[in-house]
Amino acid sequence: MSAHGTAQPMTAHKSGPLKGTALVPGDKSISHRSLIFGAMALGETRVTGLLEGQDVLDTAKAMQAFGATVTRHGQGDWSVQGVGVGGFQEPADVIDCGNSGTGVRLIMGTMATSAMTVTFTGDASLRKRPMGRVTEPLALFGTQAYGRKGGRLPMTVVGAARPNPVRYALPVASAQVKSAILLAGLNCPGETVVIEREPTRDHSERMLIGFGAKLEVERRAEGSVITLQGQPQLRAQSVAVPRDPSSAAFPVCAALLVEGSDIFVPGVSQNLTRNGLYITLMEMGAEIEFQNPREEGGEPVADLRVRFSGNMQGIEVPPERAPSMIDEYPILAVVAACASGKTVMRGVKELRVKESDRIDAMARGLEACGVQIEEDEDTLIVHGMGAGGVPGGAICATHIDHRIAMSFLVLGLASKQPVSVDDASPIATSFPIFTGLMTQLGATLTQA
Repeated sequence: MSAHGTAQPMTAHKSGPLKGTALVPGDKSISHRSLIFGAMALGETRVTGLLEGQDVLDTAKAMQAFGATVTRHGQGDWSVQGVGVGGFQEPADVIDCGNSGTGVRLIMGTMATSAMTVTFTGDASLRKRPMGRVTEPLALFGTQAYGRKGGRLPMTVVGAARPNPVRYALPVASAQVKSAILLAGLNCPGETVVIEREPTRDHSERMLIGFGAKLEVERRAEGSVITLQGQPQLRAQSVAVPRDPSSAAFPVCAALLVEGSDIFVPGVSQNLTRNGLYITLMEMGAEIEFQNPREEGGEPVADLRVRFSGNMQGIEVPPERAPSMIDEYPILAVVAACASGKTVMRGVKELRVKESDRIDAMARGLEACGVQIEEDEDTLIVHGMGAGGVPGGAICATHIDHRIAMSFLVLGLASKQPVSVDDASPIATSFPIFTGLMTQLGATLTQA
């Protein structure tokens, strides 16, 4: 049963060539942050290209609950009248973050150094995800958190009335944890320092500087040392959200796998902390052209021309690349199944604690479709069957996970027999126009 209501099964059928332009939605990570930073700034922040998926809409509702005024003016066109750093009011009700791990962890950081008590919850999937990785470093500020066994939602967070500055070395590569600490540091006197051994997506750092925070990043032997000066006055900005490389991955990979395809995907973010999938696809032999590179809204972007690539080969993906493509391993596993030879993905244990256990979900679904899989706690190995070689013919469980659902639907477009998913409704959390966009390109998707 879906966490969003009645389950919505969907089936993908072997497709003819995909053609046309894929206008994928705005970047989810930047959309969340534009609303949160806008709420913490003084004045009106105007956001264009905002992703209107359920995850982001839940963050918009949360910012309103904390006292900001959030207004939709048109498709992707929003404004936020902020209340300033330290200006949040205590919400009158529980904050429901739906399916969004990014939303709940960043919002916890945002209120952690204000004297208020807030209770957070989410859907069935989010309530299974561990929050300790965020609440433990927030406790160093003086924040207290009381949740279910294992540090899970629902959880009540008591903000620190007199927060202490924090210096924290990330034990795992996590942009969510890093961002939560930096957001908490905004309302804390003195310097908050975060040290990350492996680089993670840097949208928070870029946007904090853009909003007027004093933030410095130094490369040292111990890793990247990020220093934030607390209690700044953030200034409202205009934010142009680039198109999401994680969402673009699905039409891109579909075009690579479906014979005769040739599509154009404009304005996709090329942030170096987000482009690991595209580097990996090129190493496998994918035919992708990066055209018209430019900067939009402080982020590098490019237009992608993608053609069917029937001779892709399996590779060993460097484990140090994982932070830059952690959300793309499910769709990479589908590409690997349709390539020739073995693709080895190591250093991916973070997938075990995403919206679902994505290693297990992909392994079980691919096995059901006739693909040989090996796995351990930190590794997924896919034995490719070559272009058009995957039998398909299975019903795959999505586990209330949007990326699992979209990945198996892409597989169905290129496999011998149709591939179904038990519930496509979670796709709305990040890519609400997925079905329409893919159908417009020529994909055959049917609902039960």
